[in-house]
Amino acid sequence: MTRQIIQTADAPKAIGPYSQAVRVGDTVYVSGQIPLDPVSGQLISGAIEIEIRRVFDNLKAIASAAGGSLGSVVKLTIFLTDLSHFAKVNEIMASYFSEPYPARAAVGVASLPRGARVEMECVLSLA
Repeated sequence: MTRQIIQTADAPKAIGPYSQAVRVGDTVYVSGQIPLDPVSGQLISGAIEIEIRRVFDNLKAIASAAGGSLGSVVKLTIFLTDLSHFAKVNEIMASYFSEPYPARAAVGVASLPRGARVEMECVLSLA
């Protein structure tokens, strides 16, 4: 199978030697997204809700560029520097996803790139 690199200006440019996403067959692997503004490339700061929404919007833009949607997500991994924000992630996630929900993991971490408080990666199935 060939690899197709997915890239969109509607999500932040990669901040390292990686692609926004890679499609292999009907599977798309989306790189971790932090709350970067796609236009300025700067970290969004403020209430955690704003940061979580920015990350979901970035994932949504990449999923769309790959020919899918958040409804195509089969696995979502969430990284939080403070697990007390987990309930807020659940609340906001419910506004971006509908049943059947993707499989998911949430991981507490010591730190994230650029001082972000939340990062998410996902896998899509376009079959």
